[in-house]
Amino acid sequence: MAALSDVPGAVVDDAGLRHVGSPVAEQRRLASGSALAPLGERRVITVSGEDRRSWLDSLSSQALTHLAPGVSTELLILDPQGRVEHAASVVDDGETTWLIVDATDAEALASWLTRMRFRLRVEVRDRSDEVSVVGGTRAAVAALRTVAPVWVDPWPDVAPGGWAYARVEPHPGVDRDWAEAIVDAVELDRLIAAAVAGEVAFAGREAVEALRVAAWRPRVGVDADERLLPHEMDWLRTAVHLSKGCYRGQETVAKVHNLGHPPRRVVALQLDGSDSVLPVRGDVVRAGDTVIGAVTSVAVHHEEGPIALALVKRTAPEGVPLVVDTADGAIAAAAETIVPADAGATAAVPRLPRLGRRRAAE
Repeated sequence: MAALSDVPGAVVDDAGLRHVGSPVAEQRRLASGSALAPLGERRVITVSGEDRRSWLDSLSSQALTHLAPGVSTELLILDPQGRVEHAASVVDDGETTWLIVDATDAEALASWLTRMRFRLRVEVRDRSDEVSVVGGTRAAVAALRTVAPVWVDPWPDVAPGGWAYARVEPHPGVDRDWAEAIVDAVELDRLIAAAVAGEVAFAGREAVEALRVAAWRPRVGVDADERLLPHEMDWLRTAVHLSKGCYRGQETVAKVHNLGHPPRRVVALQLDGSDSVLPVRGDVVRAGDTVIGAVTSVAVHHEEGPIALALVKRTAPEGVPLVVDTADGAIAAAAETIVPADAGATAAVPRLPRLGRRRAAE
């Protein structure tokens, strides 16, 4: 039986396939639909039983009671103070609700859901040992033999009950075509064998992350810390229903959105790549000598070059040169506002053309 490490050019680590030799070329293939990405960093939890959707609705930020089979959405589990604890991509097949989650969060989320069952007619199962997740464009994953409906990423569309803070038009994720399919072990083995034989092109995690970061798409296993509010990452777009019933953390979500401002805000960084130095998660971001935040995600994009997402103070200055401190020295950076400083009570302002994105011709 072939393994991922047998795929020509494959570099594999504990989280799965990093790349197959050329992350930049892999991005292009992924975006065009000519490659698939085995997502070893993703896991699957199922919730079955008659009460599953209303139960998940009561626990999470998303309205799920009437979720139709095959419709894709996502949810957040918040703590009592409204901070993000867990996140999941959600699709239902009419009998079972399938949750695709980051591997680092799967065990904790499954355990928490199990503890919250009480006497309701629900069953929670961690299916990570039985199934795997494969990503790509909708057309690319449509050819796979799946065990559940394909989850289609709703980002950056504003879901019913959601809200968008980013004001730029067009949003950099507007052309994002991303879907994740759940397959069994037989189908995954077939795909790996086809990739070893050169019949299927694979792309690794570095390519997937580059496309995600360029689209300003948050990911809980990378971008969240113990203080993250969904507002800070513009996550009200797809993961929060502002007019649904009560759930844990709902009071904070409503207060910050309606009456206040999130204490931090996400920005997109264009990094100076002249020294071939990249920051890592947690590296400090400065405006002059003042520390204003930290990097959450980093990637090298096939059009934009080295890019990152960072969480900065709400009061951090805009339009000024920034510096990211790394173990190998300082890197110059230019920030593009995603969540503005006045997000919240005064969020309904006119949208502006996006000027900061590099043109492919440059």
